[in-house]
Amino acid sequence: MVAACGTASPPERPEEPAGRIVSLDYCADQFVLGLADRERILALSPDADKDFSYLRAEAAGLPTVRPRAEDVLALEPDLVVRNYGGGPRAAAFFERAGVPVLQIDFAPDIEAVRDRIRQAAAVLAVRGRGEALIAEMDARLPRARAAAPDADTLYLAPSGVAAGSGTFVNHLIAAAGLDNFSDGSGWRSIPLERLVYETPDLYAVPVFERTNHNMVWTPFRHPLAVRRVQAGPTLSIDGATTTCGAWFLADAVEALAAGAAESRGGAAF
Repeated sequence: MVAACGTASPPERPEEPAGRIVSLDYCADQFVLGLADRERILALSPDADKDFSYLRAEAAGLPTVRPRAEDVLALEPDLVVRNYGGGPRAAAFFERAGVPVLQIDFAPDIEAVRDRIRQAAAVLAVRGRGEALIAEMDARLPRARAAAPDADTLYLAPSGVAAGSGTFVNHLIAAAGLDNFSDGSGWRSIPLERLVYETPDLYAVPVFERTNHNMVWTPFRHPLAVRRVQAGPTLSIDGATTTCGAWFLADAVEALAAGAAESRGGAAF
């Protein structure tokens, strides 16, 4: 099955909480690791311990399974959790096979993140844990915003594009109390022409623990982009905090706010 985003109705919560949970992709892994007891986790995705997985340390020592129907069914799970893993027909397939599926779709904004946490916590029968994660996130966001100065921020992605309006990252920039330097909507080419005569107050560059992705990014092959980013101010932000919409987005928002404050000579909080 080819990886893609799909939709499915949330499964009815069983009388007994699922005790044999299988996760099919690294975004689903975050919700399983963050909400379910470890002994309830039968297997995670092969990407659970990768540097773009926020809870990679918690994944250590847990079994993994490829998101292939025969491999998953051989484990006899009583709940499959997915975001995109297994392909667009995965949810329907497992439900036909009698295995409930928790489909956690990508969150387009922070309010949707709250919804996804509550959805997952309800199905996993840990509503209290879900509300605790939301409460912690909601307590951190306004503190970060209050500490941030007015600053134009340009977020550069590994694929050589910048985050514009309508992207999840744009919501994080706004939550930090910052303005997005990239005009236009969606993921767009880096505004090289604009950088000739204008520069943002802060460049935000996601990096990863075990791979220095930014050294091979396409935008950095352009001499102007290289000079501008090297001149800074540049914030290296943990890329795992932005790859899946979940409660740890608060880490990204705090990092953005602190980076902007430091770029203006202020103190980080």
